[in-house]
Amino acid sequence: MNTSAAGADYVIDTRASQFTVQAFADGLMKAIAHSPKIAIRDWTGAIHVSSSTLEGATIKVRVHAGSLEVLDELRDDDRREIHRVMNNEVLETVEFPEIVFESAEVKPEKLRDDLYRVHVRGQLRLHGISNEQVLVSQAAFGVDSIRAYGAFTLRQTDYNIRIASIAGGTLKLQDELKFSFYVVARKPD
Repeated sequence: MNTSAAGADYVIDTRASQFTVQAFADGLMKAIAHSPKIAIRDWTGAIHVSSSTLEGATIKVRVHAGSLEVLDELRDDDRREIHRVMNNEVLETVEFPEIVFESAEVKPEKLRDDLYRVHVRGQLRLHGISNEQVLVSQAAFGVDSIRAYGAFTLRQTDYNIRIASIAGGTLKLQDELKFSFYVVARKPD
């Protein structure tokens, strides 16, 4: 990996990247219920790499909370209802319009030339609450880009988020959500 003594900055190319959330059905109808997969559509991110070892790297990601969109095929009425519940009752996007993650510590483990397993610890601010969040990813370095993929989970109740309930409570979602990401970050022109 080639970085100067001053480091290198990368901007996440959100058009070439994917960031999704998987929710899991619970309650009386969980055997036949829908476990929605949700795309995060409006987000930005930046990575600063300060050395060739990745020690001291920083990551910051901002998500527009109202940009989450159900990916699954649904009837239009069901899609509108899920979006209404998600934005108005669960995320309360008018009051809490932004979700922010900032790394506090990045620990790389070199797997081979330009490929690392990266342990990232940071603060996730969601629904007005900040908590520590840990994620593990694999990152590969190109000439002017970084590609990383990984996953992490969080519990909604840790952020004082009400668990979604639809159809009079017969369809609920579990507390834990699984986030998956594939990120392409490039040096700015």
